[in-house]
Amino acid sequence: MKTLTVSVVTPNGPVLEGEYEMLVAKAESGEIGILPNHIPLVSPLSIAAVRLKKDNGDKSLAVNGGVMEVNSNKVTILAQSAEKPEDIDVQRAREAKERAERRLKSKQDNVDHMRAELALQRAMNRLNVVSK
Repeated sequence: MKTLTVSVVTPNGPVLEGEYEMLVAKAESGEIGILPNHIPLVSPLSIAAVRLKKDNGDKSLAVNGGVMEVNSNKVTILAQSAEKPEDIDVQRAREAKERAERRLKSKQDNVDHMRAELALQRAMNRLNVVSK
């Protein structure tokens, strides 16, 4: 079966490199499935899991925004951050989620709600990837 070469890179270095049969990512315009021989594409990514499918098992990554490029059966994701489930500190993610929820509920004028909302999305993304 044909495969895609998938590379996920962050400012801290490569997170994943491998051959997969399918990739599913959440772009800003909606969810995108990539199979071999997909047309060339560049798309901004939302904070969400990237699912990678192989005949011997599936894998998920917590990707926190970035850009995906598809060209000639190669998918490159340049992400602000990306974590494998085994690298996620669950306790830290729960604490970040609770902190962000408290900030969003706060009625203080000095709370940056956009920043708190993004922190909440990142924490929930990490927890969702670990739970699957």
